[in-house]
Amino acid sequence: MRPEIKEYNFDTLLWHVLDIGHKTLDSTEKEIRWLGEYVPYYDRIVDTWSREGRVGKMFLEMVWQYMDNIKTAHDRGRKLAVTTFCFSPAVFYAMDIVPVMLEALTTLACLVWKRGTVDYLDYCCEVGFTETGCSAQRGALGAYLAGLGEDIDMVVCDTPGVCDTNAMAYAFAAAYLDKPFYQLDYPPTLLGDRSSAYHREDYKGLIAFLENQTGKKLDVDQLREILTEYEKQDGLIGELEDMQRMIPSPMPSIYNLVIYAGRYFFGGAPEYTRVLEAMVEACEQRAAQGLSGMRHGEEKIRALFCYIDHFTVDFDFWNWLEDNGICQVGSLLKAFFTPQTPVVKEGFQEAGYALRTDSMEAMIDSLAQMNARMPMVNVIRGPYYQPYMWLELTLQVAKTVKPDCIIYSGTPGCRNTWGMVRPFMHDLEKNGYPTHIMNSDAFDFRVESWQSSADRLEEFLKVRGLIQ
Repeated sequence: MRPEIKEYNFDTLLWHVLDIGHKTLDSTEKEIRWLGEYVPYYDRIVDTWSREGRVGKMFLEMVWQYMDNIKTAHDRGRKLAVTTFCFSPAVFYAMDIVPVMLEALTTLACLVWKRGTVDYLDYCCEVGFTETGCSAQRGALGAYLAGLGEDIDMVVCDTPGVCDTNAMAYAFAAAYLDKPFYQLDYPPTLLGDRSSAYHREDYKGLIAFLENQTGKKLDVDQLREILTEYEKQDGLIGELEDMQRMIPSPMPSIYNLVIYAGRYFFGGAPEYTRVLEAMVEACEQRAAQGLSGMRHGEEKIRALFCYIDHFTVDFDFWNWLEDNGICQVGSLLKAFFTPQTPVVKEGFQEAGYALRTDSMEAMIDSLAQMNARMPMVNVIRGPYYQPYMWLELTLQVAKTVKPDCIIYSGTPGCRNTWGMVRPFMHDLEKNGYPTHIMNSDAFDFRVESWQSSADRLEEFLKVRGLIQ
């Protein structure tokens, strides 16, 4: 790692960017324009979120609050747990633990720093972690391995057998940093009594681990409040996804990012509920007038991303979609199997979870089932063509949002998907959906530059007759 990178604390750097970012949106349009001349590096980032008005400001404030929680956790007597994005934060907040989600921090750094996370990515390899591991974890993990982040207290992971590189990253982190480690395990099928019983008992073991690490019992009343808030959020997400089906969609493409990022950061917390309420209000106003959520007002084609999005500096991915009239109608990053969404109500009813708060046992079961249905672990746990797995979910989502094409974006480390993405693509094509596979790394621009990725996307769209 370059010596100059070691001079700065990773968490504090991200905190400062977000602190400036959300305060900037309090300025007038003229003030923002003048500020752009002094800090041109952040001009496009500020412009991206200032266009979203109240929602943009609230989202940046929420993400800043998340970073502030990490930065101040120990001063406030709270524990820090390194965890993964496909782990619901509900149990952490019920135990007053601050989750440090590596993939979320990697994404933030990729979106706001021109240099991305390459120094941290490479440092993981310098200390012995495999270079074929997923860049989603390594981007932030390298900073913590180098001692450039807050001192964490424990590591919690939930993906063995679902994503081996994800599981390896957290196991390596726990061993290298010598931290207590708990790993949830998952059976190969999502549904069935045996699977549910396994999830339930495994989750009880996790709770016992967290109680041992914090010296506190799980607060029943706090947990009930969190699950009640989740129900509100589920309803609001259902409203947004219902409106997203409209043609044109009144929902801006970047709202997809807000939905899943908010769920990862503050699932079950009021901060996220308030952002969702603002999004619903904004979309309802546009829907009532028959307006598109697109920046330029015209929805030319609709694209569904069947895995993850592409995270490049200055939000170039979403800006490119907007500039080309491409409405993103979602990605699997927000496939939470939320019971109020059209996808679950109109075909995946059995796979959706039910939140119950009438007893402690019911709440633990609700947590376990909700956690088992987080993105990736819900459908990448067995053969892609089996019931309720990757292919069936993608086709069900496509049925509800009616995309003109489907696009795969991932990382070279996504071996569970790369091992089956070609036959998966052919199956989507057989069902009438033109499908494109991006060969880039969503978190490492050295694999393929964003411009090259955009050129290949444009070529695909032209060859398939979707744009001129």
